Amino acid sequence: MSLKETDGAIVCAGRVYCDLIFTGLTELPRLGEETYAKDLAVEPGGGGFITAANLSALGHKTMLLASMPGGPFGSAILTKMQRSGVDLSLSPFDHSNGAQVTAVIGCRDDRAFLTKRNGTAVPRDMLQTFSTSNARHLHIGELATLQELPELLEIAKAAGMTISLDCSWDENCLLDDRVQNLIAQVDLFLPNEMEAEHLGYLTDPANCPTLTIVKKGKAGATALTANGELTVAAEPVKVVDTTGAGDAFNAGFLSSWLRGADIQTCLQNGNKCGAAAVTRIGGAP
Repeated sequence: MSLKETDGAIVCAGRVYCDLIFTGLTELPRLGEETYAKDLAVEPGGGGFITAANLSALGHKTMLLASMPGGPFGSAILTKMQRSGVDLSLSPFDHSNGAQVTAVIGCRDDRAFLTKRNGTAVPRDMLQTFSTSNARHLHIGELATLQELPELLEIAKAAGMTISLDCSWDENCLLDDRVQNLIAQVDLFLPNEMEAEHLGYLTDPANCPTLTIVKKGKAGATALTANGELTVAAEPVKVVDTTGAGDAFNAGFLSSWLRGADIQTCLQNGNKCGAAAVTRIGGAP
């Protein structure tokens, strides 16, 4: 996209992973034993990209600000990423980059992850270009990205962007005393239920430093607002793979929120996108 074409775009930031998604298991592997999956898929992953791809499918101009996996892992997912409609100009592909891989082990209604990160969450030499992109909104796909690059907040605010943040489970991040201050600086925080509980938001919603949307999987989602709580249940669907469902929810919620819809409508559309994601392999459409 040219500078003019990026006017009003949504920038999604955070590492991209090559997701190796194992499905069809009835239980998680146990130490000392071997478990066999029914199927294996290779998909682009990472909260930033999955949210961007879903926003693109909803008709929004989206850009990705991300460090890409290198070597065969990047090559395995690059074509699918290019077909997503997301502008990848802020996320240059470099074969020499190290591996960024997530093994996703899907088991019935839940899953486990094993991930290898590498280098910085986003390419620092792209921050200046990002600052002049004329984008309207920044979505940060994982708390670890913001913790590593808090200057994203300053850049986005100086450019007049609104900011949203997913959590993405990382115990080291959640135990850091500085995370509450970082969360307080965004306009919208989107943790899942376990993350929100870990931060103390479920036992005392008054602890929430900003508008917080708690994703609860098949139970729907709850908005913790200054006026109290609002929960919208999700419609039941047949679950194929839950990878990226929360990131897809983010896209549905943001799509409505950025258009000025009320919170109930935002929750409903978030639930719809999250439900659609679990009916396919991988979180991106």
